Amino acid sequence: QVHLAESGGGLVQAGGSLRLSCAASGRTLSNYAVGWFRQAPGQERECVAVIARNGVNTFYAATVKGRFTISRDNAKNTVYLQMNSLKPEDTAAFYCATTSRGYSFTTYSNQGTYDVWGQGTQVTVSS
Repeated sequence: QVHLAESGGGLVQAGGSLRLSCAASGRTLSNYAVGWFRQAPGQERECVAVIARNGVNTFYAATVKGRFTISRDNAKNTVYLQMNSLKPEDTAAFYCATTSRGYSFTTYSNQGTYDVWGQGTQVTVSS
């Protein structure tokens, strides 16, 4: 059974940093693309970053580009989301998900592209 576990969320002041982790069991993440999504209360879930299966191609939403960095540690079977210069509008529940499909940010941004999701971790940025 495939399981994704997010961690690293918490409360941080605006301008601060957090690093989220997405650890997998039952699936080798290097064989899949991994996306990070976030959902704020009352808003739709949005894709913020994706790392492709090759581990080289990355994609970012315009709202986080230059502030967030997605990376993968194959030895730990974990994908990270380094978040810098956090803003109050980054406050959301963050989820990771994996897929064997997709090839562009447009397809990766589609939640239906992903077949396994984690339970999420809360990020709260205070002003």
